[in-house]
Amino acid sequence: MSGARLRTLPLAIAPVALGTGAAIVASEPGVFHPVRALLALIVALCLQIGVNYANDYSDGIRGTDAYRVGPARLTGGGAARPRSVLTVALAFFALAALAGLVLVVLSGQWWLLLVGAAAIVAAWFYTGGKRPYGYFGLGELFVFVFFGLVATAGTTFVQVGTVNLESWLGGVAIGLIACAVLMVNNLRDIVPDKASGKRTLAVLIGNLPGRIVFCVLLLVPFLIAAFFALFYPLAWFVLFVLLLALPACLITVTAKTAAELILALKLTSFSALLYGLLLGAAFAF
Repeated sequence: MSGARLRTLPLAIAPVALGTGAAIVASEPGVFHPVRALLALIVALCLQIGVNYANDYSDGIRGTDAYRVGPARLTGGGAARPRSVLTVALAFFALAALAGLVLVVLSGQWWLLLVGAAAIVAAWFYTGGKRPYGYFGLGELFVFVFFGLVATAGTTFVQVGTVNLESWLGGVAIGLIACAVLMVNNLRDIVPDKASGKRTLAVLIGNLPGRIVFCVLLLVPFLIAAFFALFYPLAWFVLFVLLLALPACLITVTAKTAAELILALKLTSFSALLYGLLLGAAFAF
């Protein structure tokens, strides 16, 4: 269970909630596709869990986790055999592919198979392969694309066959929050990552700039929420999520220990979940 990294799962739920709310806006009155929404959620959750186990496996066999200061990992910590961790990762990728295939059949959009394949490839090569892009400062870019734009717009598209402004901007917002989660995670590991040769964006730009970038990534989505509130009155409730986001920013800017950054990570992840659910509900109702 620890290998699944449950605190990251809100990043899979939030874009599906947002995309579904945007789909309701774009559809005819009373039209809703709960089965497709559920399948999109299964795809997102399985991809998130799969990439977590794949990251555990790849960092473990590469020796990166030998330097880590956060929670112990299965492979690097010797709690599970590398092959077992890899098997679990591949099993979740297979489940994501299966749910995605059913979704493609229901929607009739066969070209989405290429998008699904790209998502699995991106999940694996985050820390897998000979030249993982997560080791070259590109993790945030791919997280923004796949757990922001693709997850949100894709959820909308498979339900109504189109993508509206609500879905695109919502995808931008939730993608930025997902990047903030990755940034604060990498800020916690900036010293061990330097030691292991893992050049994350936090390592490349430095500690203080990384903390500033985290705050920008986390707070800009609330400007997007305020824009939507001009057209969807319930969207104003999204701003209450600032009660979590602002403390996360304060903690990250002033943190001196890994434990403080872990707390900020949890607050940011929960902010993503509430943001997605509340804005999605504002669209739907």
